[in-house]
Amino acid sequence: MKLGYKIKPRDTKSNPTTAILAAVFVMFLISGLLLLLLALLLYRMEPGESVIKIGIVAVYVISGLCGGFLMGKRMREQKFLWGLAAGVIYFLLLFGVSLLVKGTGDLQMTRIFSTLILCGASGMAGGMLS
Repeated sequence: MKLGYKIKPRDTKSNPTTAILAAVFVMFLISGLLLLLLALLLYRMEPGESVIKIGIVAVYVISGLCGGFLMGKRMREQKFLWGLAAGVIYFLLLFGVSLLVKGTGDLQMTRIFSTLILCGASGMAGGMLS
């Protein structure tokens, strides 16, 4: 009787590290393009502050959906958790860059928490849609 275990090589498509890096990169790419479009609209139309806030929330949600969708497609199991992870990592990187640029002078915990929820939930929804 042979008790040999077969070692399966890890599928490079479902490697969590490369999948997260790819998803977060795509999320930042989409964010950059959408923010560029938003800046162009601001320049041309001069909308009110509420329209700008809605546009920024839309950028978070669309980026999160795309990143979560990509994670779900690549990981194939527990898609919603991987989408949530992509959304939270995206938020943490955004928050870190924001701290580096603005400093800690004007931190509003309700905005920080709501942005975390938006990024995480949209990533999770993207994972579930994949």
